[in-house]
Amino acid sequence: MKNYLLILFIFLESCAFRSVVRDKEIPYIETENSWELPQKELNVFAPKRADNLPVLIFIHGGSWNKGRKEIYDFLGNRMARREVVTVIIDYPLAPEYQVDKMEQAVLLAVKWVEENISEYGGDPNQIFISGHSAGGHLAALAAVKNESWQAMNLSNPLKGAILNDPAGLDWYWFLEEMRDRPNGTDNYDAFTDNSEVWKAYSPIYYLKGNEIPMLLMEGEKTYPGIRLTVERFRKVADEKGTDLTYSFYPKTKHIPMITQYFWTWKKGYDDVLGFIQTQSDGSLRTSSSGVNTGK
Repeated sequence: MKNYLLILFIFLESCAFRSVVRDKEIPYIETENSWELPQKELNVFAPKRADNLPVLIFIHGGSWNKGRKEIYDFLGNRMARREVVTVIIDYPLAPEYQVDKMEQAVLLAVKWVEENISEYGGDPNQIFISGHSAGGHLAALAAVKNESWQAMNLSNPLKGAILNDPAGLDWYWFLEEMRDRPNGTDNYDAFTDNSEVWKAYSPIYYLKGNEIPMLLMEGEKTYPGIRLTVERFRKVADEKGTDLTYSFYPKTKHIPMITQYFWTWKKGYDDVLGFIQTQSDGSLRTSSSGVNTGK
C-alpha cells in the first residue's frame, strides 16, 4: 500500500498534473485611457510556486473580427504545466475597431506583462509572444515593427515570437491580388479599403534582419492566402538575414494547427517549448518530450 501511495503521489506531481494558478479578467487597458481603446483583460496561467519562469503571451485568431481569450484556457493550462507562465489576451475587434487599435492593444499587453509578470512567477526578461492566424499577424507586428513601439514611447522587451499559421504577413500584396474577386473585401472591416493601411500593417515590409528570433509554423493544408503570404515572408526574411526558424506540418489544416494543443504529445509542444528553451538562457529545462527542436 505504501509503495502504491508513493507511486500515485509521484504521478500526480508529474508535469501532466502539476497545479496551475489561474488569475483571470485582469485589466491591462483601463476604461479611461489615452489611446481611445476599450477596456480589455487578460488571463494568466502559472504553475504553483512559479519562480522566474519564461513567459508566453498568446493572441487568439478569428479573422480580426471574432474570438475570445477564454477559448484558449486549455493552452494556458497545458503550457503552465510545462513551466511556462502563459498570458492569454483579448483585444479590440472589427468592425468597431481596426488593425491600428488592435496593434496598440497588443503592445500595451506586452507592456503590462513586462511590468507585472514577476508577481506571477514570470521572468520579465524572458517574454515571448505568439498567436494563431490573425493573432499570428499581430504577434508578427509586435516582433518586427519598431516604429509602433517608438510611436507609443515604449521599448520592445520581447525575446522571441512564435507565429502559428499566421495570416496577414503580406496583406498588402494579398488584398491587391484579391481586388474585384469574390470575397475580396472580406477583411476590409479590419484593414479598411485603403491600400496604404494594408502596407502599413503588413509585417513583411518591416523586416530588416535585426529582428528578434522568430519561429514560423505552417500547416501543409492551410488556407491559400496564408500559404502564399508565408512563402513571401520567408523569402524576404532569408534575403534580409532574419533569424527565422520554419516548421512544416504535413497534412495539417489551419484550425488543427491550434487545436493540436489539446494533446500533449503533438509536435506543436516540441516546437514551441524547444524554441523557448533555445532562446531563454536555459530557463526551461526540457520540452514536453525532452527534445529541443529550436534552431
